[in-house]
Amino acid sequence: MQQLALPPTLSDQAVARAAARYTDPSIQKVARFATWSGDKHLLIGLAAAYWLVARRHNVRRRVQAEHLLSSVVAASLVPSVLKSVVDRERPDRCMVGPDRRGIETSGNARDAFPSGHAINMAVAASALGWVYPENKPLFWSMALAITCTRIAILAHWASDVVVGGALGMGLERAMRRLAIPRLAGYAVQRHD
Repeated sequence: MQQLALPPTLSDQAVARAAARYTDPSIQKVARFATWSGDKHLLIGLAAAYWLVARRHNVRRRVQAEHLLSSVVAASLVPSVLKSVVDRERPDRCMVGPDRRGIETSGNARDAFPSGHAINMAVAASALGWVYPENKPLFWSMALAITCTRIAILAHWASDVVVGGALGMGLERAMRRLAIPRLAGYAVQRHD
């Protein structure tokens, strides 16, 4: 199947040039460490641990934990599907000159779109914001900081991250529509 070629925008290129120009090995080390927080394997593991702990709580918390885990698992599948359809070179392959300033290569050269880390973090922040609404600003701030590391290490173009974040939020909201009726059914059962 022919992949859809998706070149970076002029804004993408400007952001990537700035990231390459103003980085150094120490910035790259910190950003690479931080970017690991958005890895799908880590997030699935944490969501599974939360799901196990929630088994001892009320139905509301169990439904929310199931929602978090299922949303994070679904989010881990979306990037693979889209990357098989879209051909987009990563900026660390084409925007960095011979002086790499600590910039390493990330993943496959031609699977920049969309950012899987951005999808994962948006799903996690959106789901956790539903479970713990009082901490929603914290979750979204952390998600934004972690996804920006993908731009800093030139693993993704800015638009890969923006679209990934939007996809993640949309995916979580769509899956939440499946969880909400279960909570409503629980409330009705408690009042009968």
